[in-house]
Amino acid sequence: MVESAGGEAGDGAAEVLDRPLPEGVRRRVVQIVSDGFGGLTVAELPSQLRQYARFTPTRRAKFAGNAMAAAVEGDTLFRQRIAERLREAQPELAGALDSGAPPPAADPLDVAAAAYVLRPAGWVKLVAAAGEEAVRADAERADEEARAELERLRAEVEAAHDQTRAETGRLRAELESAKKEAESLHRKLRSALSDVKRGEAALRKARGETEAVRAETHTQLSAADSEARRLKARLGETEAALEASRKAAREGRSVEDMRVRLLLDTVLEAAQGLRRELALPPVSVRPAETVDAVEPGRMSPKDIAARALSEHDPAILDQLLALPQAHLVVDGYNVTKTGYPTMPLEKQRLRLLGSLSQLAAQTGAEVTCVFDGAELAAPVLLAPPRGVRVLFSKAGVTADELIRQLVRAEPPGRPVVVVSTDREVADGVAKAGARPVASVMLLKRLSHS
Repeated sequence: MVESAGGEAGDGAAEVLDRPLPEGVRRRVVQIVSDGFGGLTVAELPSQLRQYARFTPTRRAKFAGNAMAAAVEGDTLFRQRIAERLREAQPELAGALDSGAPPPAADPLDVAAAAYVLRPAGWVKLVAAAGEEAVRADAERADEEARAELERLRAEVEAAHDQTRAETGRLRAELESAKKEAESLHRKLRSALSDVKRGEAALRKARGETEAVRAETHTQLSAADSEARRLKARLGETEAALEASRKAAREGRSVEDMRVRLLLDTVLEAAQGLRRELALPPVSVRPAETVDAVEPGRMSPKDIAARALSEHDPAILDQLLALPQAHLVVDGYNVTKTGYPTMPLEKQRLRLLGSLSQLAAQTGAEVTCVFDGAELAAPVLLAPPRGVRVLFSKAGVTADELIRQLVRAEPPGRPVVVVSTDREVADGVAKAGARPVASVMLLKRLSHS
């Protein structure tokens, strides 16, 4: 054994602790070792503690406590080195322990932990005394906690008693209320049973009356059948008599014909006089003229394609819109994103609608502009320009479908022109009888207006 300062090889080194180190003393010993740990080099540390050399004292005490306690107990040289650091850190406490008179005001656990590390004469007694003091303090603390817990439990029991009494009172009140409600329900049940019995009696009576009415109806039907047969026989007799009277009337018809003709002439002359008095105009429309068809010499949308104009000549659009009752349907965003895609949507709409208003005024055609409602983050507050109908598709319906609905709504034979570069839209409206026109053609026509 290496002799250290303070007489390590004296009587204290021969003393042996015959019981486990009290937990409170052990924690203080670990703290002393953790504090002195930093003053040692890695070579001076036991091999099992070198991995904690860079830890802070708090982390060393937390993660290496058991290893440090075992090293102090089993490695005498390591304990002596920790004792030297303790003497440097707390010289007064170390000197008092070496003299055998520990400071009376010091914490017994600190004194016992220092004595365990320094091993002065009588250190075992100091550790044992600190352990007894810790046990006594723990017992007193446990006793205080038990008293406090007992008081708390008493309070809880009393509160529980009060709550139980209140709950019992409430349950009794609810029981009384339930009894009264049950009695009321019993009375209502008896009344309902009486009503059911009366209803059953009324039902039996109604069934009897129904059977009687059914029998009477059957009797009346039989009588009606007999009367119908009798009337049919009389009708045959009457028809025979009528035919005989007609034959007799034809023989003397000349006088009657003259009277009827005179009456008819009177009625016709009265009708002509009434027409003159009311100044009724002659009929200019005939039923055949209400049927929608293409007359000879009038152009239909399909006739325009036969003209010697370029497919993209905007003059074709003018010729289409010159047809009687022409209806121009415009796929709004398809046109604006073809002509001016970099502008905001709001300005695209305003520019297109302004141009369409001028076109409607020039041609007199009906103009409908359709926008896709899915492009909008909120409803549009827009005053449609004069002569242009503005429509937005509903949620779940595309502008293409709305255009097809507009085309299908028109009567067969009316000139309908649809402006869109969407091939699916163009093919669909063409099948429905409309004339598809590319968006570029409309943009060229609007740029010339």
